[in-house]
Amino acid sequence: MKIVIAAASGNIGRRIIEKVIQAGAETILLTRHPEKLADFVTQGAIIQQVSSDDAQRLIEITQQADALFWLTPPKLDVSNLSDWYLQTAKAGANAVSANGIARVVNISSIGAGAKPNLGTVSLSGNVESIFNQTAANVVHLRPGYFMENFLVQIETLQSDPTVRFSYPSDHDIPWISTDDIGDVAAHYLLNQRWAGQWTRNLMGPENLTLLETSAILSRVLGYSIEYTQVSIESLQQQFAAMGATAEVQREMGDLFRALGDPDGVYATARTPEAKTPTTFEQFVKNKILPNLVSLSSKVIIPNCGNSDRRKGTSSSTAVAFTSPEQTYITS
Repeated sequence: MKIVIAAASGNIGRRIIEKVIQAGAETILLTRHPEKLADFVTQGAIIQQVSSDDAQRLIEITQQADALFWLTPPKLDVSNLSDWYLQTAKAGANAVSANGIARVVNISSIGAGAKPNLGTVSLSGNVESIFNQTAANVVHLRPGYFMENFLVQIETLQSDPTVRFSYPSDHDIPWISTDDIGDVAAHYLLNQRWAGQWTRNLMGPENLTLLETSAILSRVLGYSIEYTQVSIESLQQQFAAMGATAEVQREMGDLFRALGDPDGVYATARTPEAKTPTTFEQFVKNKILPNLVSLSSKVIIPNCGNSDRRKGTSSSTAVAFTSPEQTYITS
């Protein structure tokens, strides 16, 4: 079995790679930065350097593939983010059609396509529609808010025990580990017994408010962690400092407002198949606590295996947040 993994160096992609290699499948990794995946070469993976909008190269690379994992990579410097989503999706879908790829697993977002002006939530709906125009079997995974968005704030938690996001403290959020997303995606990539074109929400084990996540952090870490809400405007300014165009800043503002709406996409009702196993407490114990211990020992923290973790300069105002497809980080 030959499986192609796009955006392979991200949190989700790396988890999928591990599962697919363990299953013995031929594994082709697509990335703009091959050096981030060098550790998988010794395990038998083949790395192809390519941009997700390079339609011809994608067709060449995906020949004889049985399954494709697709995730729209973030791009801050585009003049039109909607066009970027459309262009990359069409490039991927063309490769699927040209090579008769049987199965596609696409990372989308809860609420994808529900209505316009929801930032990348709306744009993810366009991606779904494009892949659904192929003859492939397609499952669109629609995850909630990534637990891994806390990781960028590790470096400031000891000096400033406060976490910061753009949402009200009592806002219910379906937190999910990117490990669980990767596990579900790998299952569909490796399983040849499903068919059709459909969606599946992935919402973690439970919804939690930012006050509840702060309480869990406090209990596991052994000292009090507070929560502070920051303005969407401040996040847009941070995007600008990272080189984001005005259009990208606008789309991200729309996204944050959509995700923070109490009657919006995160008000989606839970169903049994949306539940995934990793609790927030387990995430804190497995990914935050060990890194805090490393910091205390003055050990340089590696990239946690998550190459889409974009780190700015250390700051007590560091803020992590997500688009549905990846973790964006500002500081």
